[in-house]
Amino acid sequence: MKPSEITTIFKGSSAQICDPASEVDQLLTDSRHTGDLSRSLFFAIPTKRNTGCRYVFDLYQRGVRNFVVPAADVPDEFLQQFQLCTTANFWQVKDVVRALQQMAAYHRRQYDIPVVGITGSNGKTIVKDWIVQMVGESRRLVFSPRSYNSQIGVPLSVWQMNAEHQLAVFEAGISQAGEMDYLREVIQPSIGIFTNIGQAHDENFLTRSQKIAEKLQLFLHCQVLIYCTDHKAVHSAIVSQEAFRQVRRFTWGMGEENDIQLLDTQVRENDTVLSVSYLQKTYSFVIPFVDRASAENAMHCIALLFYLGFDADFIAQGCTHLAPVAMRLEMKEALNDSLLVNDSYSLDLNSLTIALDYVLHERQHHNKTLIMSDILQAGISDDELYTQVAGLILQHGITRFIGIGSALQRHAALFSSVNAIFYPSTEEFLHQFDFDTFSHETILLKGARLFHFEDIAKLLQRRSHQTVMEVNLNNLISNLNYYRSLIRPTTKLMAMVKAASYGAGKVEVANALQFNHVDYLTVAYSDEGVDLRRNGITLPIMVMNPEEESFDDIIRYRLEPDIYSFRIFESFSAAVRSMGQEGQKVPVHVEFDTGMHRLGFSGDDIPMLVERFSSPDCVLTVRSIFSHFACADNPSEDAFTHLQIDRFTSWSAQLKSSLGDEGILRHILNSSGIARFPEAQLDMVRLGIGLYGIAPEPEVQQQLKPVSQLKTKISQIKEIPAGDSVGYNRRWIAKRPSRIAIISIGYADGLNRHLGYENGRVVVNGCQVPIIGSICMDMCFLDVTDVPCVEGDDVIIFGDSDLLQQISRAAGTIPYEILTSVSPRVKRVYYEE
Repeated sequence: MKPSEITTIFKGSSAQICDPASEVDQLLTDSRHTGDLSRSLFFAIPTKRNTGCRYVFDLYQRGVRNFVVPAADVPDEFLQQFQLCTTANFWQVKDVVRALQQMAAYHRRQYDIPVVGITGSNGKTIVKDWIVQMVGESRRLVFSPRSYNSQIGVPLSVWQMNAEHQLAVFEAGISQAGEMDYLREVIQPSIGIFTNIGQAHDENFLTRSQKIAEKLQLFLHCQVLIYCTDHKAVHSAIVSQEAFRQVRRFTWGMGEENDIQLLDTQVRENDTVLSVSYLQKTYSFVIPFVDRASAENAMHCIALLFYLGFDADFIAQGCTHLAPVAMRLEMKEALNDSLLVNDSYSLDLNSLTIALDYVLHERQHHNKTLIMSDILQAGISDDELYTQVAGLILQHGITRFIGIGSALQRHAALFSSVNAIFYPSTEEFLHQFDFDTFSHETILLKGARLFHFEDIAKLLQRRSHQTVMEVNLNNLISNLNYYRSLIRPTTKLMAMVKAASYGAGKVEVANALQFNHVDYLTVAYSDEGVDLRRNGITLPIMVMNPEEESFDDIIRYRLEPDIYSFRIFESFSAAVRSMGQEGQKVPVHVEFDTGMHRLGFSGDDIPMLVERFSSPDCVLTVRSIFSHFACADNPSEDAFTHLQIDRFTSWSAQLKSSLGDEGILRHILNSSGIARFPEAQLDMVRLGIGLYGIAPEPEVQQQLKPVSQLKTKISQIKEIPAGDSVGYNRRWIAKRPSRIAIISIGYADGLNRHLGYENGRVVVNGCQVPIIGSICMDMCFLDVTDVPCVEGDDVIIFGDSDLLQQISRAAGTIPYEILTSVSPRVKRVYYEE
């Protein structure tokens, strides 16, 4: 698409065209995207917490030549950067997201194929994915990747359409009134599916009826609408609205009046049999699930396939092979110090690109292996498809490629530029491949469901016990962006990753923060920084507790120590000279003690500091000046906090002025300080516990999302009579006949022993239950008498902030200690939505 055509789409926009010959075939909203960006159009979307304008100049340097930016409220800093993009095309629009939707709507109008639009409160993504699974290779499909159902995700999904596709399936979600009108214009569905109505986002609508009416806007111009009449509120809204008189209703439900009547639902041990009547014939469909929601989701799919003309045998086969839908990418420790990135739940070019982008920015290992199956629904010829796959592998630095499937085998010649090996099936790969050859590398699994890559994942994962710490990297970045929204665009942000990122795992968290453009990282001791450097972290790293024995490593690995005394100044300077670094000054950070009285210089030390740093033979240079708050989270001590701010502002200004270096950064605000004292943000802020989802301020806590969840499983359940005891020293005696659950976590895993004796409570199947008796080294006991549960059920030790605070109070400590006490033997599992 040429710039002139884009200008006609963005009616009323202001266009600055410097390269009229450029071409656009890719829409870009994420600045972290890699590969050839020369044909991309970047939408600089402003949000409450960030702005895409921040990344325009960086993208320009990486080859992007077309940008859509807001027409107003762009900070001067970014406007100046725009002027440096001398060969770029810019469109200034009133609403960047609407412009993105206009592009996708224009693109959608170029194709006349059946388009299925799906909405509802629950089940949208599962219904969409199950439709794709059931239709399989019988049609060339295009569909929403993952759960791309938002105001941004929908247009990106629709942009995938091309002339080869025969059927499109897109999901649409809204959270407030008015949003569906925009998504309808983008999707323009010919077939609609309304899954159900529930409580999600009720708070943003006046009534449940209003929410139903808003969702129904997606289907105003559909040829047919598929839904379940047993959802009375949905059915009533459809039949009562004049606008839907011209839309054919294709319904299913328990009543005889439906196109498809659900006669019976038989739940067996491992599956469910759905008996239905359609066109006066009775059919049975077996799905490998036993829950009610899965039965409903399957019925929506069955109804669609009947409407599209598929025969019952084809539908029955598809139902039998339905697979669970995973909503998130998983990262787990794998064999021989490797990292497994498991994204084997879906496979198409778009999801492959997303996963490869993630792996490219994972710096823990240089060697990166992709294990991939044939792509079954691509919409293009195999020659074109696998040529594109080979190009993606080359662009993303994959060092070894393992292809599984007959189509990949036939196109093996396309992968000659990379170390590649091919197998006809997953079974052959599992039988022939030597898994011990995986070592110190990142392994990406991408497989179509029919290839059962879960069998590969089981063999790759490092053996460990049942207790895991789940770390949600999406929530981590959401918290990062919330705090970003509280500071000026020009204020830098330093993220604390000390104590293994508050227990979440320093390397993986640091990699995510580097991926999301933080400015600085901070560790407590040098060995933490060395580990980050060895795992590919290139951001500047401050060391807050430098020890003389570690100075050589600090210098060798380009770490930046906290200089808090003249003794440290002299000894570190001597280390720099002894390593032959006199020719270049080493950056350091100067700490002032403004009232906490832990580490740091006083205001009286400024003249001597100026003398030392200004000396001709000084081998150090000041990168930043900082101080620590003592009680920024305590409103009753605000007078003291203001005193600290005044002292620091004065002392740091004196030192910075005397040294004559305007590039020196100043920072004093911690997480609470960012929220409560924004006037003191200066040049940089330090984000610690808030990044990990914990804040003492209730109004801030409401904006944060939990990052870490510690969970284990029930190993055994015992029935004991009243009067029997549990655990060492008989510290708990049953007062009634009781059910006792033994769970696989103890004090060696970091579970505080004070939580025993019914002091602490954990969650089993949504219910809080007490920890009873003495906590053992590797396990402990729960009283689950009043809670339905079985062996193997999950047990949540902590997750959301309320539970973490409750655990902390019961242990007589603070969330910091609970998070950082989780043992290294507890496996960390990382998720990315």
